[in-house]
Amino acid sequence: MELAILLEYGGVLLLLIALEGLLAADNALVLAIMVKHLPEAERRKALFYGLAGAFVFRFGSLFVISFLVDVWQVQAIGALYLLFIAINHIYRKLIIKKGEEKIESAKGKKRAGFWMTVFKVELADIAFAVDSILAAVALAIALPDSGLPNIGGLDGGKFLVIFAGGFIGLIIMRYAANFFVKLLHARPGLEIAAFLIVGWVGVKLSVYTLSHPALSVLPEGFAKSPEWKITFYAVLILIAIGGWFLSKKKNGTSVEE
Repeated sequence: MELAILLEYGGVLLLLIALEGLLAADNALVLAIMVKHLPEAERRKALFYGLAGAFVFRFGSLFVISFLVDVWQVQAIGALYLLFIAINHIYRKLIIKKGEEKIESAKGKKRAGFWMTVFKVELADIAFAVDSILAAVALAIALPDSGLPNIGGLDGGKFLVIFAGGFIGLIIMRYAANFFVKLLHARPGLEIAAFLIVGWVGVKLSVYTLSHPALSVLPEGFAKSPEWKITFYAVLILIAIGGWFLSKKKNGTSVEE
C-alpha cells in the first residue's frame, strides 16, 4: 500500500477513534442511567451482556452493509439517518432541553427487573451500533482502494477501518468512557460538536450518494476529488476547534452528578 494511501487510512481511523470516544461517552451516560437501579453486581452483568450483544450485532451488520454499501438507496438512507440523529440531538439539546424533566419523571416509574434491563440495554446498544457503523461507513467509503482482497462486497482495507472503528468504540464504551464523560462534563459544548460532526459526515455520505453513477446528480468523481476532501476535513477541523474553544469550561462538577 502506498504511503499516501496509508496516511489517509490512518487519518480516518484516528478521526473515527476520536468521534467514537465522544459518542461512547454520551452512550455510556445513557446506559449508566438505565442500569442505575440494579444492585452493583447485577449492574455490571447487565452492562456486560449488553456490550456482548452489541459486539455480535456490529460484527454481523458490518458484513451485511459490506454487501449493500454500493447500493445508492442504502447510501441515501444512511445519509438521511445520520443527518436526522444529528439535527434531532442538537435540537433537543439546545431548544427543548427536556433531559432533566425526563430523568425526574423516570424516578416515579416502576423499575425494570434484571433481564428486562438487559433487554433495554441491548436495544440501546443496537441503536448506538447503527449510528457508529453508518458514521464509519460514511468516512471510509470514499477512501481509495487499498488493494487488499475484498471482504464481503467491500475493499478489504475499508472493511478493516470500519471494523476497527466499531471495535475501538466498544472498548472505549467499556473501559475509557469515564475519561470522555469527564471531558464532556468539563466542556459540554463538545457533545454538540460531536453531533455536528456526525451531521457533517452525513453530508459526506449524501455527496457520495449523489455522485453514484445511477444518479449522477454530481460528477461521479467529485466525492473522491481532492477539492471535496480538503473542504470536508477543513470544515471538520473547524467544528472540532470551535467545539473546544467555544465550550465554556465547567468547574466543580463531578461525574457522579
